[in-house]
Amino acid sequence: MKIMVVGGGGREHALIQALKKNPEVTEIFALPGNGGIAQDAVCVDIAATDLPAIVAFAEKEHIEYAVVAPDDPLVLGLVDALEEKGIPCFGPRKNAAIIEGSKAFAKNLMKKYGIPTAEYEIFDDMEAALSYIDRRPAPMVVKADGLALGKGVLICRTREEARQAVCFMMEQGAFGASGRRVVVEEFLEGPEISVLSFTDGETVAPMVSSMDHKRALDGDQGLNTGGMGTIAPNPFYTEDVARRCMEEIFLPTIRAMAREGRPFKGCLYFGLMLTQDGPKVIEYNCRFGDPETQVVLPLMESDLFTVMRAVTDGHLKDTPVRFAKDKSACCVMIASKGYPEKYEKGFPISLPVPAEGEHIYVSGAKRQGDTLVSSGGRVLGMTATAPTLAQAVERAYALAEKVSFENGYYRRDIGKRALKVEK
Repeated sequence: MKIMVVGGGGREHALIQALKKNPEVTEIFALPGNGGIAQDAVCVDIAATDLPAIVAFAEKEHIEYAVVAPDDPLVLGLVDALEEKGIPCFGPRKNAAIIEGSKAFAKNLMKKYGIPTAEYEIFDDMEAALSYIDRRPAPMVVKADGLALGKGVLICRTREEARQAVCFMMEQGAFGASGRRVVVEEFLEGPEISVLSFTDGETVAPMVSSMDHKRALDGDQGLNTGGMGTIAPNPFYTEDVARRCMEEIFLPTIRAMAREGRPFKGCLYFGLMLTQDGPKVIEYNCRFGDPETQVVLPLMESDLFTVMRAVTDGHLKDTPVRFAKDKSACCVMIASKGYPEKYEKGFPISLPVPAEGEHIYVSGAKRQGDTLVSSGGRVLGMTATAPTLAQAVERAYALAEKVSFENGYYRRDIGKRALKVEK
């Protein structure tokens, strides 16, 4: 079977390596892919947001199944466009992808259906937003309504910071159209938990939980990034928390989307905060998270392609979705020095040969002849699995140390917080 994966980062590399395990998959195309993905799939230089070109390619190559991984093409309606041509897809249609495409929609959905989340207000008018901030206790969170490359959420410790954030988005246009509307919400405290879930619009099959590390520097210091590393499972996600999430958040969300005429099929990402009042939703994503995917899929025991097709066909309740209960995983992201601000590209990269239980996922690199060179902010995801989290962390760092990349840097404390909880 010829399949196509849309996207070109570490998440897509992890998906492709997992999809390759199914013997029915004979050929995988990656659009656009990257220099590392080229080792596992045929890369095609078409941007993930070029919907007409993607559809034309899929028809020309007689693609039999498509996996749409990034947020932008999902929100733009790529699944709709491919399905109209008779090509089955993994991923939500446009009217369901809005759950990530508009934070205002997501917050209003949760309010309407009683799904626990932070208190909030939505503003199209900057003066009204500033007036609201002056009446609210700090800290608070200011969010751009639309997609903003993962940078549209600002945690504001003071009212003045919140005012600056609103002006940054609404007056200075920092995120373009995405920031013309803002959500100002209550600041929640507690451990963060990421849970990816398969859903066919009725059944929800949560994947193993994970913990992301967003800040650029050790000790959760520095600027927010797309994620500097992850571990799985998340020790804060106990059986009791999992039960509450299923009853109070996961199933209610899927049922709410169905009632709104927006059935969600694909991977729904739940970004959760474990507060004193129980788990609450920080955000939804309409796709696999990055770099959560890089620790979740190596722990998956079921066949990914089989599960994806069950989601597409609406047969998820009859399909086993299993993850290893006796293993942990750690992913250490190697980034370009200066990320997430200014950084240089084009540095040669030399990679080790991964051993059993080790995975190298390429996020931002391209080929120059036979040489792999850096081409992005986050460059490599070094993942290892092991019987314990401590061993997985040790293996992931040992793997990272074998990489030769002059401009690379990585946090030295991925998993440290989780290991303290385990102890």
